[in-house]
Amino acid sequence: MNQSERRTSYESARSLLGKSKSILISGHLSPDGDSLGSMIALARMLCAAGKQAVATADVKALGKPGFLEGTEDILPLRKLKRKKFDLFIYVDASAPDRLPPEVRPFAEKLPTLTIDHHATSEPKGVSILDPTASSAGELVWQFAKWMEWPIDKATAEALWVAIVTDTGRFAYDSVTPNTMRAATDLLKRGVRTSFINDILYNSFPMKAMELKRRAWRSLHVWKNRKVAEVTLSRDDFREVRGTKAEAEDVVEIPRSVAGNQIALFFYQIPDRTREIRVSIRTRSMHDATVLAKQ
Repeated sequence: MNQSERRTSYESARSLLGKSKSILISGHLSPDGDSLGSMIALARMLCAAGKQAVATADVKALGKPGFLEGTEDILPLRKLKRKKFDLFIYVDASAPDRLPPEVRPFAEKLPTLTIDHHATSEPKGVSILDPTASSAGELVWQFAKWMEWPIDKATAEALWVAIVTDTGRFAYDSVTPNTMRAATDLLKRGVRTSFINDILYNSFPMKAMELKRRAWRSLHVWKNRKVAEVTLSRDDFREVRGTKAEAEDVVEIPRSVAGNQIALFFYQIPDRTREIRVSIRTRSMHDATVLAKQ
C-alpha cells in the first residue's frame, strides 16, 4: 500500500466511522493474539472517541491474551441476537466463512470496514489492507495515529500483544521499520514487556502442556526436513479439555526443526463440525498465503 492508497483508505474509513454510532467488532474464528488484541484496542479507542463500540468473541476460548484489560467488555457471541448495530468491523481477516457463525448475519447486512494484513483478503465495503504490515495490530496502531486517537496504557498493551504474537516476538521476516516504530511508540506508553512476556511465553496450564506433548508425538518431517507437520485431533482437544487458544503456539514445534522452511499444524477443534484446519508458518523463500489458497 503506497501513501496515496493509504490516505484514500483512511479517509474512507474515517467517513464511514463518522456516520456510525453503534459498532460491532469481530475477528476470525478461534481468535489469536493479533486478532484479539486488535479488537480490544480498537473497541477501547472508538469508545474513547464517543462511539458505542464492542468486540465480540467466544469468551471461553480467549487463551493467554485473556489477561488484557478490556477482555471483560467483550460481548459473548450468544448475546449478539439481542443487539443492534449500524457498522461492522472485521479485524485480521475478511472471508465471511472465517467469521463465527453468530457474527455472519451482521457482516452480510451492515456497512463493513475491514482491517487486515493478509494477501488473501477479498473484503466488501471499505478496507484498510496492507500485506506488507506485520500484523493487524500494526495497522490498527497506524490508523489510530492518523486519526489522532489517544492510546492509553491498556490499549497500548493490547496492541503490543497483537504485534508481538504475530511476529514471533519480532523474529519473523514480516517485521519492518514501521513495526519497530509502532513498538517504540507503544513502549513509551508504559507497556509492561516482561510481565506480558511471562504470561504469553513462560506460563502454561497443564492442559496446554499436554496438547504440546501430543503434538510433539505427532511430528512428521519430509523433504529433508524442509517441511514439517504436527497434528492435534478432535479427540486430543476433547480428552485434554483444551481449546485452540491453548494450542496457539503449537505451530512453533515443526517450525523449530533445523532446516525447516514450511511448518504445518493441522487440527480439529471439538465443535459440531469435523472440519480440519491448518496453521502455516514459512520462511522467506516461501509464501504462506499462496499455500493457504491451495
